[in-house]
Amino acid sequence: MHDKRQIADPSKAVLTINLSAIAENFCDLSSRLAPNCQAGAVVKADAYGLGFEEVSRTLAKAGCRHFFVADLEEGVALRRILKKVDIFVFNGPERNTEATFDEHALTPVLNTPDQVQSWVAFASLKGGCNAVIQVDTGMSRTGLDMAYLEQLVGGNEKLKSVALRFLMSHLACADEPEHPLNAQQLAKFSKARTLLGNPRGSLANSSGIFLGPEYHFDMVRTGGALYGINPTKNTNNPMNSVVNLEAPIFQVRNIDSPVTIGYGASARIDGPGKIATIAVGYANGYLRSLGNKGSAFIDGIRIPVVGRVSMDYITLDVSKAPENKVRPGKMVELIGPHHGIDALAKEAGTIAYEILTGLGARHTRVYRNGRI
Repeated sequence: MHDKRQIADPSKAVLTINLSAIAENFCDLSSRLAPNCQAGAVVKADAYGLGFEEVSRTLAKAGCRHFFVADLEEGVALRRILKKVDIFVFNGPERNTEATFDEHALTPVLNTPDQVQSWVAFASLKGGCNAVIQVDTGMSRTGLDMAYLEQLVGGNEKLKSVALRFLMSHLACADEPEHPLNAQQLAKFSKARTLLGNPRGSLANSSGIFLGPEYHFDMVRTGGALYGINPTKNTNNPMNSVVNLEAPIFQVRNIDSPVTIGYGASARIDGPGKIATIAVGYANGYLRSLGNKGSAFIDGIRIPVVGRVSMDYITLDVSKAPENKVRPGKMVELIGPHHGIDALAKEAGTIAYEILTGLGARHTRVYRNGRI
């Protein structure tokens, strides 16, 4: 087992990241693909908050050869880590960044007419460059609209200097299999591929894999599912859990008479009872919306969050926990086997992506290869 542990502070929460689980999730998702379809990995936003370098190296060792990042800065950083993989940059090239893309062998995703024009001009000077074209099929976020794509094809000379790696689009409702927009986007994407002469295609994200092989085309972009987020809404999570977040009890307070708890006096205990404080708050990524809603676990026993979440602390009502389990230094599970990241997100009224990417750098991080 390999551990990479920061300098320990006994009062800090410990975020354990299972790199083996990420590799296994990548292999699992790859095994579900249609023949001749490849899986790429999305490692934007510091690999969804879990550590850009550690996660990227793990995925490369697991066989991943296609990586997706958000912007040029992330692309350059990833190229320093991995020399022999494809790196695709979702945001594409801003003007005057084309040479940097070329220097670091980064493939831009072209989303706007301006990006197409500037990249084609640069590619013409270089004698040819790779690119991905994104078409908007119904998300109305990024990508070329169909009308512009038709104009582009009509003037096909424009693309002669560009080696089109694939055409891509993004599913808006892939985690809702019955949503009619899925089929509509599939039809629009298929039409766009036909317009361009049937280049390689990439439509599906993690959840899109589970919509069926007709959504797979030539490459899927695995993201949240790699990191243990459930890609199949309202069904059991098929992915391995990746993160554990635990924090030691910082202080225990016995309550003998009625008291209010925390900012705004939003909670009250009439006593007798017991309150435990742990040094995790919204500055640690534990969302403020979890005040009076969240759950923690001590040795499998559910403990409710009481009072508002403050910047550095949350308070737990441990009145019903066994006496021998409530003491300073005792570890409390915030994310783990009894309370997964999707469950915590549901309590917070958000999605697991927000929880994961917001965990931040205040925790002691432990990277492990092997079961947690």
